[in-house]
Amino acid sequence: MPGNQPISKYIDCAGWEIHYLEWGEPHLPPVLAWHGLARVGQDFDALARELADEYRIIAPDTIGRGLSQWSNNGDNDYCFEVYAQIALGLCDQLGMEEIRWIGTSMGGSLGMWAAGGLLKKRISHLVINDIGPDLAQDAIERIITYVGKSLEFNSMNELERYLRNIYAPFGYIPGDEWRRIVEASSRRMPNGKLTTHYDPKIVRQFVVHPDDWSLWDEYDSIIAKTLLLRGEYSDLLTIETTDEMLNRGACPTLLECKGCGHAPALNVPFQTEAIKVFLSS
Repeated sequence: MPGNQPISKYIDCAGWEIHYLEWGEPHLPPVLAWHGLARVGQDFDALARELADEYRIIAPDTIGRGLSQWSNNGDNDYCFEVYAQIALGLCDQLGMEEIRWIGTSMGGSLGMWAAGGLLKKRISHLVINDIGPDLAQDAIERIITYVGKSLEFNSMNELERYLRNIYAPFGYIPGDEWRRIVEASSRRMPNGKLTTHYDPKIVRQFVVHPDDWSLWDEYDSIIAKTLLLRGEYSDLLTIETTDEMLNRGACPTLLECKGCGHAPALNVPFQTEAIKVFLSS
């Protein structure tokens, strides 16, 4: 398998059909890369290309996103308890006894949930990308506003303009990378128009499972080596929460990412090299 190209795969996991991208050779140390709330595993392409010579990277689509199965009962299934069972199933079926976890936004929250509980003894390194054990309410309301809408677009260019606007805080993203993001974020509807490639009901996790986002108990139980990334202008991970995280739990190393907000895209050398060094520590 060419190390710098992913293979698209599917697996039945914890009762769900899960789509994931796999980078690197199967014998290499495994990295589980988990995306943000309304995103997909393809978001890690740039980082995975940098890691694939040394690691096996597994980047799944969470249920309700991308090419993974969607739920008919989202209020019950779109929550960390279910996602963690899927993560456990992935580890078991793919033979990953010890893993390094990289989580962006929601994927970072799920990483804290797993590293402080179900996968505590299996996660050796944890990268938390711009999220904390509690969330700023203004940021939650912003996310609910755009994720919970059912949107329609007449063209791929129209969808790209929309995504460039809402994901502007990600920081620098080259033009060709934008096109890949847009294509991974789109699906064609029966009426021929385009919409975003996720179930709008995923946002109800904030309403039905609000305790999912209150993770100080789990955070304080983490024993994995931990790296925390924060976007300079992040509205989701406040400076106050960052300071508290640095002084309790795993007492992570902090990487401040200049020139971006929520969340750093993990696609520039300053970010990718820091993660690479951390994973090898």
